[in-house]
Amino acid sequence: MKNPKISIITVIKNNKEYIEKNILSLINQNYKNYEHIIIDGGSTDGSKEIINNYRQNITHFVSEKDKGIYDAMNKGIDLASGDIIGILNSDDYFYEDALQIVKAYFENMPKIDFLFGSVHKHILKHGFYPKKIFWTFDFYTSHSLGFFIKSTSQKKIGYYNIKYKYSADYDLFYRMIVKLKMIGASTKKNEIMGFFNPHGLSSRLRYIDYLNENTRIRLDNGQNKIIVWLIHFLRLSKRIFRVIKEIKK
Repeated sequence: MKNPKISIITVIKNNKEYIEKNILSLINQNYKNYEHIIIDGGSTDGSKEIINNYRQNITHFVSEKDKGIYDAMNKGIDLASGDIIGILNSDDYFYEDALQIVKAYFENMPKIDFLFGSVHKHILKHGFYPKKIFWTFDFYTSHSLGFFIKSTSQKKIGYYNIKYKYSADYDLFYRMIVKLKMIGASTKKNEIMGFFNPHGLSSRLRYIDYLNENTRIRLDNGQNKIIVWLIHFLRLSKRIFRVIKEIKK
């Protein structure tokens, strides 16, 4: 894979505050062999007007109603023509060397199917620990802006399952790592892809909804029911104790 083309999918709906920085972070990349695909869920806040200001830099722009963020990602996958696919949600942005780092890893490690890059989140997230997937989904850096996969490997996995509203990426990763046993790597700690905005979808979820969907994903993928429900109640108990501790302060 020499000088691979990288397809970047951005999903947006009503996010005019951040979309320009998102687009500019790709325009300013040191590595130029990429395409930017933007899937808009029918924004009405002025986001589309901002996107149209940079239309010459965007390979595909689709604006229509969808069935949620993962349905939009699937639309982007269908349009992607690159050797590698990455996700950059509209809240987030790349640092200028991000795609150059991705290029180097896939060129120098031709056997890998996917790559997790270090990300500035609420902390610096780095590394990839696949064995942890059996008891926690906190085994990688980030889905948006930190995850890159060969398009051929994406086709083997298939689409994001849109029945999951919040964590279809966890389901995809479970299939990718546990069922298909694909090969992954992570960048070095100081090879940072970009900035993950803490004001995205995950910041607006109720914990119980998030936990319930995590549990459903494990059960649907055939993980041992006793272990899954043990994980569920241990995490719920931990959360309850944390809330009680905060109330007592």
